[in-house]
Amino acid sequence: MASYHLSVKTIKRSAGRSATAAAAYRVGERIECQREGRIHDYTRKQGIEETFILAPKDAPDWALDRSKLWNEVEASETRRNSVTAREWELALPSEISAEDRSQITRDFAQELVSRYGVAVDVAIHSPHREGDQRNHHAHVLTSTRKLEAGGFTAKTRVLDSAKTGGVEIEQMRGVWAELQNRALERAGQAERVDHRSLDAQREAALERGDALTAEELDRDPELKLGPAANSMERRAKAMAERQGREYKPVTERGAVVHAARQARAAFREMRARLELARETYGIEREAGQGRVSAGLAALRAATAKDRDRDRNPDHFRERLARVVDRSRDQDDAPKPEGRNYARERLKEIMEKDAGRDGQSAVHKLDGHSESELAGDTGREDGKPSVNERLKDVLNKPREKLEIEDEREQERGDDENENTRDRDRGEGHSL
Repeated sequence: MASYHLSVKTIKRSAGRSATAAAAYRVGERIECQREGRIHDYTRKQGIEETFILAPKDAPDWALDRSKLWNEVEASETRRNSVTAREWELALPSEISAEDRSQITRDFAQELVSRYGVAVDVAIHSPHREGDQRNHHAHVLTSTRKLEAGGFTAKTRVLDSAKTGGVEIEQMRGVWAELQNRALERAGQAERVDHRSLDAQREAALERGDALTAEELDRDPELKLGPAANSMERRAKAMAERQGREYKPVTERGAVVHAARQARAAFREMRARLELARETYGIEREAGQGRVSAGLAALRAATAKDRDRDRNPDHFRERLARVVDRSRDQDDAPKPEGRNYARERLKEIMEKDAGRDGQSAVHKLDGHSESELAGDTGREDGKPSVNERLKDVLNKPREKLEIEDEREQERGDDENENTRDRDRGEGHSL
């Protein structure tokens, strides 16, 4: 399912960061910072799919040179605590092609250029080889000053102000959601992203009667591991995979996050099985099956380990045919009268049980008596069957059962008393 993420961060000198280092790291290049006299070399960084720079139409030519661009950004800021750059971190849908991901990222970057008049440096990253393979994302680094023909000029205070910054970012969140939804629609995907807050999404889900979605949204946010714990957990997971054993978290935060993820995965699996069972039951009923037969087919479909998750109707009907051991032609063919399909299906299931009780029940379905069953199976004389023992218990008078319970209780008390005496004897011998 497509997920939405957009976050905005700032590159501050007060935190010991620089725009040149941030740009070099995100695009995997070598940039020499003239202000600090340092070289930031990240040419060995992997997982970078595409990089490009966008600038206003009247921007100088050096704006398309990454090293000159970010050195000019650093030179335009004179304060020790200046905010030199702003980063927009975007999650890209894995359900669309790489070309579409590139295009919607470019469209979003162009919107930033047109709206705020800033220079934009984009790096599209592929998922980490040890992480979630759906985690396509982009880092969009922008200047905090407008870029005009003469260079960098005024600050983009509309994003810095407490009154207008939140409103502007929320509007850009809406722009990014719309770009993703258009791409998903072009790709024929039914999923849609929603940039609204969890409370707003939950209220909307309740209004349209989607209680499951509302319940899924009504949860606490996941605990963040942090860089150090995340690195430790990645190494532990990689080692577990190499050794062929189950991954176990090595940090307390990792254990909490792992348990929460497992719980959510179990909930999603349970909901998927429930939906599959409902669909199976409905299709079986439409095909003319009785309630028992349809229920058995739904149960078997829900508990099947190897399920095709494709909801295509044709594929779904073929999967159903495999589950209930019949083909599509058999579904459409007229069924002879006088056959009890529910009994035959129940018999097939019970015959799979290798135990004696299952065989007894099958023989009873065929009309055989218990004496005939005893003769067929060679049961020892005088040894009561499970059904006989069960009937004997059920037919006993209530008073007799209570007396036997009291005797069992007295016998247990005597045993406890003997145990206490032995314990006291052992104590005296010490």
